[in-house]
Amino acid sequence: MITATVLAVLVAPAAAVAAPRGGYQQGLDRVAAAGAVSVLAEIRGEHGTWRGTSGVAALGSTRPVPVDGRFRAGSITKTFLATVVLQLAAEGRLRVDDPIEKWLPGTVPGGDRISLRQLLNHTSGVPDVLPVLAKPPSPEFFANRWRTWTATEQIRLALTQPFTGPRYSNTGYLLLGQVVEKVTGRSPGAEIERRIIRPLRLRGTSMPGTSPWIPGPHPRGYVPGPQGLVDFTEMNPSLFGAAGELISTTSDLRRFFDALLGGRLMPALLPASLPASLPALLPASLPASLLTEMRQGLGLATRVTTCGIEVYGHDGDALTYQSWSYGTADRRRQVTVALTPNFTADPDDAVDAFLDEVFCR
Repeated sequence: MITATVLAVLVAPAAAVAAPRGGYQQGLDRVAAAGAVSVLAEIRGEHGTWRGTSGVAALGSTRPVPVDGRFRAGSITKTFLATVVLQLAAEGRLRVDDPIEKWLPGTVPGGDRISLRQLLNHTSGVPDVLPVLAKPPSPEFFANRWRTWTATEQIRLALTQPFTGPRYSNTGYLLLGQVVEKVTGRSPGAEIERRIIRPLRLRGTSMPGTSPWIPGPHPRGYVPGPQGLVDFTEMNPSLFGAAGELISTTSDLRRFFDALLGGRLMPALLPASLPASLPALLPASLPASLLTEMRQGLGLATRVTTCGIEVYGHDGDALTYQSWSYGTADRRRQVTVALTPNFTADPDDAVDAFLDEVFCR
């Protein structure tokens, strides 16, 4: 299943003809109007590459959003980490069917029955840490702004909750980060840098660890506070850890997913024949409510557009920044959108409409 799940992305139907470029800016403006301070996007299609922005780079200013701006990419980090795990599997240094108990003994109750594969595809039942972490606008959240979290601390917090059925879990990727460190002797961030960021020359991408700064040009990010929005651009990203600390740009994410879908990052996993489709790999007995979580695959998510085109990538939420990066299996069309929410409304529907506009016209 590991190889098929990752590589089924290569066999989806080709995308339709690209939408006229004039519509892209209008669509981006609609995303901004739906609840964002700033929006930036990059679209690659048969007519070349289009990059655009909307909104302002900071509240109270007229400064334009930098088109090459960096942002916290949130859970898109998971695809980078999953790629490292799969590379280690291809090298024979671990197996995805290894129980977590083999690598982190005594860490997870029942760890002898939970595989790395289940952590990768969110079917382990390991509870997510997010429900037990303080959130804005609580005073505890702001008091922890500069706190350094360890993966061990967060895993222990998560495990105070009961286990569940298959469900999206950041804790699973914190555990995978610890496995990478156990196998390689290096932090998951260092392995992502060594195996992905440097080889692909992703110059706007970094794993910041505990550094609170976003290097290079970037829009400011905000969270809701007791008296309104609070600039929270600088913060200790160990809160997200190996499950979400990545900083990147729209261009870098396009290059990463192009390399991933093109087989450049995991050539040893390419089989002689490919399965017909990713949905065929999903257990038929799962309830419909779990389909989204199961389709997360091994660090690679799928979306089905309103016109029926299946696209592959991931999205991320890092409090002050939200991002989406998806492409067609034939790699002819790829879209990355990043925004800083203003929390007056949820911009997700507007982003969904923008992605549909790009992929379906």
